[in-house]
Amino acid sequence: MGKFNDDFSFVKRGSQFLVLTVIFLSVIALGGDQLYGIFGKNNYVTIHLMMEILIIVVTMAISIQAWLVSPYILSKRVLYAGALFLTISLIEIAHALSYKGMPFFITESTPYAATWFYMLGRLLLSIGGLVLLFMKDKEVKITFRWQIYPLPFLIIIACFAILYAPTSILPSLIIEGEGPTALKNTLQYLAVLLHIVIIIVLLKKFKRAPKIIFLSVGSAIYLIMSDYLFTIYRDVYDIKNFIGHIFQLSSFYLLFRAIYFSSIEKPFQQLIDTQEHLEKSREQMHYMAYHNEVTNLPNDRFLMETLKRNLYITTSHKAIIAIGIERISAIKASLGNTYADQMIDLIAQRLKNVIPEKYDLCMLREDYFVIFIDEVVHTHQLTQLSQQLQLVMEESFQVQHFSLNSQLNIGISLFPTDSNREEELLRFALYAMHEAHKIPSRIRFYESSMSSEMTERLVLENDLHDALDNEELYLEYQPQINLQSGEIKSVEALIRWQHPKKGWISPGVFIPIAEESGLIIPIGQWVLETACRQVKQWEAAGLPPMKVAVNLSLGQLFQQNLVEMIQQVLDKTQLDAQFLQLEITESMTINSNHMTTILLQLKGLGVTIAVDDFGTGYSSLSYLKDFPIDCLKIDRSFVQKIHAESTDKALVDMILSMAKHLQLKVVAEGIEEIDQLSYLVNSKCDAVQGFLFSKPIQPEILQESYKSLHNHVKSILDSISVLEN
Repeated sequence: MGKFNDDFSFVKRGSQFLVLTVIFLSVIALGGDQLYGIFGKNNYVTIHLMMEILIIVVTMAISIQAWLVSPYILSKRVLYAGALFLTISLIEIAHALSYKGMPFFITESTPYAATWFYMLGRLLLSIGGLVLLFMKDKEVKITFRWQIYPLPFLIIIACFAILYAPTSILPSLIIEGEGPTALKNTLQYLAVLLHIVIIIVLLKKFKRAPKIIFLSVGSAIYLIMSDYLFTIYRDVYDIKNFIGHIFQLSSFYLLFRAIYFSSIEKPFQQLIDTQEHLEKSREQMHYMAYHNEVTNLPNDRFLMETLKRNLYITTSHKAIIAIGIERISAIKASLGNTYADQMIDLIAQRLKNVIPEKYDLCMLREDYFVIFIDEVVHTHQLTQLSQQLQLVMEESFQVQHFSLNSQLNIGISLFPTDSNREEELLRFALYAMHEAHKIPSRIRFYESSMSSEMTERLVLENDLHDALDNEELYLEYQPQINLQSGEIKSVEALIRWQHPKKGWISPGVFIPIAEESGLIIPIGQWVLETACRQVKQWEAAGLPPMKVAVNLSLGQLFQQNLVEMIQQVLDKTQLDAQFLQLEITESMTINSNHMTTILLQLKGLGVTIAVDDFGTGYSSLSYLKDFPIDCLKIDRSFVQKIHAESTDKALVDMILSMAKHLQLKVVAEGIEEIDQLSYLVNSKCDAVQGFLFSKPIQPEILQESYKSLHNHVKSILDSISVLEN
């Protein structure tokens, strides 16, 4: 807006000068003869003196301005410009004092000295202007001005010496009653020619400084117009002479404006612009310091200051609601920060649509949302709001070409019931949020027992970062028995953690931590590579080729280079792809678009795909015909109740029948009793695994006891045949 105003003012002033020019030229064209001597012949000396005084004031002002700014600018060009206009100012003084009709000055005033003073000043202006244009500007010392500014006085002394010599050295430029001589006109046109060159040079540089060059070109045009009028007027009483002086004065004024703008106004405006920019930068920095850059929501700094300011104003009950986005760490680790940030921003938009404006919604650095409610009437109010927040999460998020789903884990702490300190209140809400995933509603109020549980969880997460490097993680393998041949043709790789201080830690404890923290990506790659290498080691030890089943997490399935990584592992371990089976869970099939693409790419490598824990995911069975699946694994919860619950038996029968029609293999997990095995054998199940045959064992033990395991399997299967007979 400021630039627009400057440009408008710029154009407006230019148009004003154009109108005045047209008026003066019209006066000359239409009434030059009628206006001859219009001011009275006795007044022309006074009028000329007034015009010259104004010209002297302007030129002297330019010189003084250059002198005053030189300590700050230290420009060679500025100093020479100041000296040039000081010279012109002194010459104009001499011209005014020697003008015909002025009192005695050295000698009687005649047109001779006055005209030559004018012409010398005019030529000096054109030549000096050209020199300044082509001069290479550089920084000079402040003392340099004391060397430059004495020159004008030497020049004016030389002019006096020549023009007031006892005998005339120079020819006359004016013949009284006739007007300018040919020599004067020649010198005048020479000055015009030099100024035309100046205009051409200036126009070539117009884009560098439009306003300065516009004013300079306008000054040159007015000076040329004054030159022309000074070559055609008859005598001093001619209106052309008067208007010529008007144009000359206007020319010096525009030149003064150009120099003033370049040396004072423009630097000052730049200083103002810099200050405004700094102020805006401060405001922007302040905004950035108190807002999250992804969602533009207030951040943790804003939240803590709000709590300190508002928590103790009234004694009313208040609450902190902490909202965690499930699997966001896995998405960030697998798809990258760009996808995760886009999803977080979309979630923020949905939350803002639900949360009343009087509540403060903030975004913490750890990708948690926090709501501060400064007046709570009843806890049911908080539960109802939390349920509304979860409801808006049911629809999938479209992040570029991915359709992503997530759930919210919500933790709530109350003031002053849980704590009367702002930091504790926030921490307790986060504790409750981390525990919320353990219950179906995923909404939990803080309980004092959570503090120790959360501390333990954070310690485990910290230790898990080092577990891989410290070789605390290892794999065990549970044999899978082919019921048709009675042989061990495949195993399932299961990860274990032997903590140096806490001992054995269940995968059910540390796997969720790995998924939330994003550690599942490097851990999953290590599991895959270790399992493939182990199969090749068994083969080298003389065991028959075996297929190894490896579980994939949701985070890995969204890993951008998953297919390339698996191919690299197969190449590195030299394992044939047919001996690797990748297992996904039924809950992962919800995101069908992405899942279809990634599973087809994995199938293209030659590996097989199995659905683990089948029957527990509550998802549509349509994915069985859409996905390239090879195997279904019946969850142990169904197998263990085959005889106890007729419903589970019916489900197992349905799974086996459906798999047969879809030409899928079926593996039953959790076989612990002979009766369970017998039922599955009779039902034509393809393979089983469970403690009845072997618990998960270390690879060395499996290798050493491979034959005895086979004998054990054979004896169990034989016992079933005997029982049936």
